[in-house]
Amino acid sequence: MSGADTHTDVVVVGGGIAGLAGALALSRNGQRVTLLEKADEFGEVGAGLQMAPNASRVLDRWGLLNQVREVGFSPRHLVFRDALTGQELTRQSFGRAFEERYGAPYVVVHRSDLHTILLDACRDAGVTLINATVITGTRTEAGRGVATADDGREYAGHLLIGADGLDSTLRAQIAADPPVVSGYVAYRGTVPITRDTASGDLHDVVVHLGPECHLVQYPLRQGDLLNTVAVYRSASFERGEEQLVGSDELQAAYVGCVPAVHRALSNLRTGFRWPMYDREPTDTWRDGRMLLLGDAAHPMLQYLAQGACQAMEDAAALERVTAGVDLADESRVDAALSTFVAERAPRTARVQRTARVWGDVWHVGGVGRVLRNKLFSSRADGDLEVADWLYGGQPAVGL
Repeated sequence: MSGADTHTDVVVVGGGIAGLAGALALSRNGQRVTLLEKADEFGEVGAGLQMAPNASRVLDRWGLLNQVREVGFSPRHLVFRDALTGQELTRQSFGRAFEERYGAPYVVVHRSDLHTILLDACRDAGVTLINATVITGTRTEAGRGVATADDGREYAGHLLIGADGLDSTLRAQIAADPPVVSGYVAYRGTVPITRDTASGDLHDVVVHLGPECHLVQYPLRQGDLLNTVAVYRSASFERGEEQLVGSDELQAAYVGCVPAVHRALSNLRTGFRWPMYDREPTDTWRDGRMLLLGDAAHPMLQYLAQGACQAMEDAAALERVTAGVDLADESRVDAALSTFVAERAPRTARVQRTARVWGDVWHVGGVGRVLRNKLFSSRADGDLEVADWLYGGQPAVGL
């Protein structure tokens, strides 16, 4: 191990939200953390994120929730509508009763804004941030995790965390399973809210459900921006085309939907789309001193809006199980990591599987659509029976 270029307590691979959250959590335990990011500069692409109470509780504990609320938006309701008729199917209010029930609010925030807040918090905590570093291999050696960069430099720590997303370099060496193709793609876009913007739902998260498609809209940045996400089953994606020139397929996917949906399609950036993958749930998250976090461990479809939220939960749980642990003590680290995986893997597996089912429910047509609409319409605002497991506190991991 004397040949490693950098020695530290923890090496984190990946500078997205999961990596920053993990780095911040461990630095709060007094660990020396080095974070490696392949991009030349730190930053995030994409649009809005929904921070449900299970994630905003973590932000609150870290003293970051007020910052997120200042740059985000607090929606009044979550509203589901039928995309073919415009009929409201059900709604959930996010008022005082909701916040008191879960001990934290439901907040929406631009992905880049949350990323900036976490990045600044990592800097303030003394995390060493290194850009333009592409990791090509990892290993455990002499009780340390070692990451090797494409320029030959090596970074060694008592703990090596892979938070490098769906196509994780560490995942390939730990679990070695392929991503699962969903057949669906997402287009995203944000536009300024002006006096000409339709004002009916500008205080809510609104989801239009259509056969093999849906569309989500909500405000961002204190109501200055309107975030739009369109998801549909893509024949071109199923043929193996990650990207597609033009928007004909997108437009065709929403034929028959109400005018509000068609107007919203004009808000999208159609030059790039996000093909949607996940992986089969697994509890193979670690190998020696190497540990997976966030989408590297449990990539999930977006229907529960829990990808970033579960990454935040991961970080909070890792902070808890390693508190007071000397990372040079191999037996204690083994025990802490085993506890972490045993607690987190079943929960994230449930979220992954439920997200798949939720997507199927959203996208049914024919008789299935009629039955879904009837079921949704029978639900009263404030009935949180199906949400408690997801948004409620998780005593086992101190969330």
